[in-house]
Amino acid sequence: MNIAEWLRRTARATPQAPALFRGTECLADYVGFLDRAGALAAMLAARGIAPGDRVAIFMKNAPEYLIGLHGIWMAGAAAVPINAKLHGREAAWIVDNSGARLALITPDPGAALAAESPVETLDTTTPGFAALGGGADVPPVPRRPEDLAWLFYTSGTTGRPKGVQITHGMLAATSLCYPLDVDPVAPADGAYYAAPMSHGAGLYAPIHVRCGARHICPESAGFDPAETLETARRMGPLSMFMAPTMVRRLVDEARRTGADGTGLKTIVYGGGPMYRADIEDAVACLGPRFVHIYGQGECPMAITALSRAEITDRSHPRWRDRLGSVGRAQSAVEVAVADADGHPLPPGSLGEIMVRGAPVMPGYWQNPAATARTLRDGWLMTGDIGVLDADGYLTLQDRSKDVIISGGSNIYPREVEDILATHPAVQECAVVGQPSPEWGEEVVAFVVARPGMTADPAALDALCLSQIARFKRPKHYRFVAELPRNAYGKVLKTDLRQRLSDEAC
Repeated sequence: MNIAEWLRRTARATPQAPALFRGTECLADYVGFLDRAGALAAMLAARGIAPGDRVAIFMKNAPEYLIGLHGIWMAGAAAVPINAKLHGREAAWIVDNSGARLALITPDPGAALAAESPVETLDTTTPGFAALGGGADVPPVPRRPEDLAWLFYTSGTTGRPKGVQITHGMLAATSLCYPLDVDPVAPADGAYYAAPMSHGAGLYAPIHVRCGARHICPESAGFDPAETLETARRMGPLSMFMAPTMVRRLVDEARRTGADGTGLKTIVYGGGPMYRADIEDAVACLGPRFVHIYGQGECPMAITALSRAEITDRSHPRWRDRLGSVGRAQSAVEVAVADADGHPLPPGSLGEIMVRGAPVMPGYWQNPAATARTLRDGWLMTGDIGVLDADGYLTLQDRSKDVIISGGSNIYPREVEDILATHPAVQECAVVGQPSPEWGEEVVAFVVARPGMTADPAALDALCLSQIARFKRPKHYRFVAELPRNAYGKVLKTDLRQRLSDEAC
């Protein structure tokens, strides 16, 4: 089934239901949404875009993004969403690697792509695009579950990004896990797109379309904490995806202004580590509005989930352990922890996390070697290290490449970071290994202090020594104004290690 069929069904069932918003302004109901998406599909077909072709989207968040996605799918083509924060040269590489025939753009960042690539572009801010219509009767091109719908390029923290093939069947499976494992969706809900629609926020669009919910894009086209709180107050109930850094900024703004989060229904957080201290603080400030998901591009948004009830529960004897976990397997997958040979380990064992099920990719785009390394006997080898307890709760340690081996012992940076993050002067931190002639590697902590505060190394050392073994504590503290991140907000530990290597030369 073509995932765009969900738009057609909703438009037929509730044609006048409000669908697309820019800020508080309603731009289209569901029949209008379908009308414009169908017209775009017809336009793409007239331009020679055939089923299976790729069409890139290099846009800031906007209602037109959703029209673009559904128009591409209705034409039977595959969307190649590109993070709007990428450099034009990076975007051009993705366009070239994917073989995209056309790119839907907004002027910013579209001009950067035009300077680097000869690909034909279609500006979605023009009057001509706004005037698209007459496509309500255009049927979606039939697609099979294994047909490509979304080509997602990984963030490329090591080398060139890889194109993850996300099929129509994967999108359906991931979407259906959402109301089962993350949060029920009602027609009165609003999906709020503050995080990049090229990533997790966009992947959650189909289920909100199927349930007839509203789709609200910020007027700022990005994340502004004050705007988010005000929009929620005026337009709630709102649900949204946020990276942990966004959650911290939202909580800081709520505390600064005295906001209580009125209108916020659900904040789904993921895409990076949320330390226990931060989520405890977020719940204390904004209440039971948070759900944690763990996924990868290769199994988008659908490996595990930790429910709002589990996040807010303080009565269970192991509530802190569960709060530090990423929850339990979502409905469409199996999750296991394996040894170096890929054999499942018993509960309580540390190993590589692997997952299989309907949301798992069939492979990387035109990269059979990487596919063979990552998919083994039907299992996706995530590259993440973790432990499953007897109740099925999965706790992440680190990426396998980030584990520090000091004096023959493994040190997991996440464990050290979790402790440092509890210090009141620490805003965020990242722990990496630095070569040591004596120990092989030694632990270095990069620390960002909270504004107006100072994190004393002796106090941080004492904090670590009070909770973990001496050999795990950082040997050096580096205080920095900010941590390097990629376009998706993940900390670039490769850059931190390179910084240490350059200093040693």
